This record gives sequence, C-alpha cells and structure tokens, in this order.
Amino acid sequence: MILANYINDLLYRYDCVIVPDFGGFITNRIGAKVNKFTHTFSPPTKQVTFNNLLKHNDGLLANYIASSENISFEKASTAISLSVIRWKNELQSKSVKIENLGSLSLTEDKKIIFEPNNQVNYLTESFGLKTMESPAIIRYKEQLKPLIPVQEKENHKKIPAFIKYAAAAAILLTMGITGFNRYQNNQQSEVFANQEKAIQKKIQSATFVISNPLPTISLNVSKEEAKHFHLIAGAFQFKENAKNKVKQLKANGFDSKIIGTNKWGLTQVSFNSYSTRNEATNDLYKIRKTISKDAWLLIKKGN
Repeated sequence: MILANYINDLLYRYDCVIVPDFGGFITNRIGAKVNKFTHTFSPPTKQVTFNNLLKHNDGLLANYIASSENISFEKASTAISLSVIRWKNELQSKSVKIENLGSLSLTEDKKIIFEPNNQVNYLTESFGLKTMESPAIIRYKEQLKPLIPVQEKENHKKIPAFIKYAAAAAILLTMGITGFNRYQNNQQSEVFANQEKAIQKKIQSATFVISNPLPTISLNVSKEEAKHFHLIAGAFQFKENAKNKVKQLKANGFDSKIIGTNKWGLTQVSFNSYSTRNEATNDLYKIRKTISKDAWLLIKKGN
C-alpha cells in the first residue's frame, strides 16, 4: 500500500488531510497569475503546505483507505502507522519524496521542511489547464501624418490687378458724374419751381378792383380779340372732374372752358376768359364776393 496515493486523492476533495502522528497537508486556493517577465499565464491552483502540529487522528485518511482497500478501520490505521515510522527513519538520513506531493527533509533543529511539487494542481476547476507562455506584445504608436490640403487648379486666367483697379475707378467716376448731373438738374428744377410759384403769388396778389369802372363799349370788330386773361375756378387732378366743372359753370351762365394744365399736371378750369385786364379784374371782384373766394387771375398768352 502506497500511502501517498490516498493523500493525493483526498487533496482533490478536501482542504486538509492529516497523517496521524506525523502532520497535516493543507491546500490554499490561489488565483490565476501573470508573469510579466516570462510572459506566462498560470491558471488558478491549490498550493500545498505542511503543518507538523496537526497530528491527531480525525479518521478521514483511515476511513478512505478502509473503504478503498475493503479492510477494517483498525487495519487501515495500522498501515498508516507503519508508513509514518518508515518516513521518520528515512528523514534521519535523507529527504523523503512523497509521490506527486513533494519532498520532506529535516533541519538542524529537527524540524520538518516541505517542498511542494508545483506541477500538480489539486483544484478540480482548473482541470486540464496548464501554464501557457505567450510572446510579448509590442505596441507601436501610430504617427498620424498631417493632411495636406489639395488646391484646385483654376482653369480661368487671372485678371491683372491693375485692370481691376482701373475698372473700379472708371465705375466710381461714372457714378460720380451721373450723380452730380442729377444733383444739378434737381437744383435747377427746384429753382424754376420756386420762381414760378413766386410769380403765381405775385399775379394773384396783384389783382385789384376799380371802384368806378369805365362803361363798356361794344365795338363791332370783324376779327375777335385774343383772350389772355382767365378767371380760374379750380384745378383738378382728373380731367373728367374738370369737364364736370365746366358743365356746372356753363349751366350757371359762365363761358367756362378748360385752360390747359399747370406745371403740377392739374387741369385748370376758368369761369370766363377776357381780352383785357380791366374786364378780368372787375369780374374777379364780383366772383370772389359772391361765388368763390379762391378764384384768381391767370394771364396766359394764347388759348
């Protein structure tokens, strides 16, 4: 009977296996390891240690041997004792190798030292897993090259700068001359308009009344005299209104007619037209007094 085989079997199932009168083998769970220097990966394992203080008989090893060999507990215990005596005798002169577990030896102080066999993994969860070695991973820093913008080639020919400046100057000069001419025309139109307004006011204010008018003399003249003096009844924007005013005045006994348009585009309507200023001013006084205060005298050469 080889005692080491039964100890190995029990270490897969239990964390502690005691050999009576000798010591106990204890397993400690260790997680997976990575060795950065050797580039190796070790799976999780159970590390085996030895404690010579655990010598009492808990019955685990004897019961397992009895059931495995189909013998009694007493015979199994006796077999364990014989193996322990042999180990102790061998330790006095040399180290004792326990199959798959490791080796035992004595120090000068007569203390047992245990060297475990790290090739055996008693952790069932890591069954089939071995230490793996991997080549070192070399990481390169990728250098990004700066993007060079692509410039599109212009198909059209560039216009020289001095031509652009000359064209711009010509445009500005033309605009300046045009603007100045418009300004002068506007100024002249405004002066003419003011002068004409002043003349109209003077004409209207220059009308007067003769208190003792001369008696009218009727002369039979073969040729009708031109009538340049007109008593204006109103000026209208729409010609249709001017025509209606003529009809209204004719119905009231006036020899009304349209006297053209003024500078503002208004159609002028007269009460009557006269060949002499005296006749016009006499009737102007009467019309202003009885019919319209806004009537005024217009002197116009030609009908």
